[in-house]
Amino acid sequence: EVQLVESGGGLVQAGGSLRLSCAASGFSFDDYAMGWWRQAPGKERRWVSCISSGGTTTYYADSFEGRFTISSHNAGNTVYLQMNSLKPEDTAVYYCAASWGYSCSGSFYEYDYWGQGTQVTVSS
Repeated sequence: EVQLVESGGGLVQAGGSLRLSCAASGFSFDDYAMGWWRQAPGKERRWVSCISSGGTTTYYADSFEGRFTISSHNAGNTVYLQMNSLKPEDTAVYYCAASWGYSCSGSFYEYDYWGQGTQVTVSS
């Protein structure tokens, strides 16, 4: 059974940091690029960042580069999202997703597996 389980969300004050984790199981982690997405209330799900299979290349949506850092621990089948300098507008449910192949994608339809999400709330 494929599982992507996010953790690390919570309530944080503006300017603070959180580190999200996504534990993957049930598929060959090394064959998938891994992405982070987020969805704020009443808004579409939005791509945040991606790391290529093997963890060699990272990509960020413009709004997040410099504040967010994606990384992976392939031996542990885990991908992380370090979020710094958080703002109230970063409040959303954050999802981990897996896309078959080496390359990253910012397209929702390129992702094969999704986690259930973890809530991040940033207070002002």
